[in-house]
Amino acid sequence: MSAQTVLITGASRGIGRATAELFAARGYRVMLNYHRSREEALELERELTARGADAMAYGADVSDREQVQAMAEACRQRFGGTDVLVCNAGIARQGLFTDLTPGQWREMMGVHLDGAFHCCQAVLPGMIRRQTGSIVLVSSIWGMVGASCEVAYSTAKAALIGLTKALAKEVGPSGIRVNCVAPGVVDTAMNAALDGETLAALQEETPLGRLGTPEEIARAIAFLASPEAGFITGQVLSPNGGFVI
Repeated sequence: MSAQTVLITGASRGIGRATAELFAARGYRVMLNYHRSREEALELERELTARGADAMAYGADVSDREQVQAMAEACRQRFGGTDVLVCNAGIARQGLFTDLTPGQWREMMGVHLDGAFHCCQAVLPGMIRRQTGSIVLVSSIWGMVGASCEVAYSTAKAALIGLTKALAKEVGPSGIRVNCVAPGVVDTAMNAALDGETLAALQEETPLGRLGTPEEIARAIAFLASPEAGFITGQVLSPNGGFVI
């Protein structure tokens, strides 16, 4: 069987980077999407290539449909298509709901929800034609239970769970699986923006007593994308250290 191709959005750092490294180590050809973190993405491309992987960094704003379509076409031209899609690109913002501006709300939905919509629509025709494929959307525990002062983020992540379940039913007959990973509090640059007291409290609330690592989330994503999860679709896997049970 020839090597498969994975397209990972938000692949330049954090969970996305760890996921790209894991898929590359497992023999996948890797399309590394980035938006603003160009240098980090190019560095990762060089690192993966030096390890013998076939990797390509590609800049695209996932909230922009034309850019996503161009990225999917570039993936087709370079690798022949997309076998696995990981929708990981995301942004975070804390603040009172009453202070949230329409622009901030729209940006949050644009990156998380519209981004997944555009990416799924871009790769699904090829997957349907081949009658195989796997999509993994990255949500959050806040999409499951909600978070105070993160209403927009929680809403967007909850919507990804709904998208997962509905799309899995629709494309299952075409041999395509759609699943979701909803991480708990993970040690990433995004969460580094939280103050030390908040992070300490979140760690204390986690039964395992620590934050998760990007590598642990990457392994959950890779499992859902793999043949080992061949009878799993429409599900939410939440590696969260017991924070949400």
